[in-house]
Amino acid sequence: MVHDALETHRTMAVVLITDPSAVDAHGHPAIASVAGVGVILDHSELPGGRYNILLRGRARVRLEELPFVPPYRRASATILSTPQREVASSDISALVSTATAFAAVVRESDSSFEFRLPRDASPGLVADMCAHHLVLDARERQAILETLDTGARVRRVAEALAVQRVTLSPDGREIN
Repeated sequence: MVHDALETHRTMAVVLITDPSAVDAHGHPAIASVAGVGVILDHSELPGGRYNILLRGRARVRLEELPFVPPYRRASATILSTPQREVASSDISALVSTATAFAAVVRESDSSFEFRLPRDASPGLVADMCAHHLVLDARERQAILETLDTGARVRRVAEALAVQRVTLSPDGREIN
């Protein structure tokens, strides 16, 4: 699939397998109905026909799986639009602060870890980057992906990172 994408449009969807044990007649596991679509920016081929790829996210999409035609699954995708609403500066500040604090906890265990947010990034981009790079639980990242309202997404990521920080901080250390 990656080879075909590289040879043509360089675009692909990344979707969460929601239940590996629930499979269809072709042995395919159930997938989430919302996915991210991106363009392949970079890739390296691995042994056995696998790839490491770097995607630049372009949109959230709702998937409707199409009948299986070998060699891989297909779906029609409808782009989901994000409502354009103002996000409270206090919510953005809370997210940046929580992300910075969580990144510091990670850095204590791995001094090579780096996480930087671009200056003047939109609140949606900040939330998406924090979710992608810092939120550990795949189901929580999926819930964040499905949160179209930017303000709600900013708050949800900040809450997830706050919980992770408390959970992963060394015992006995006080968290403010």
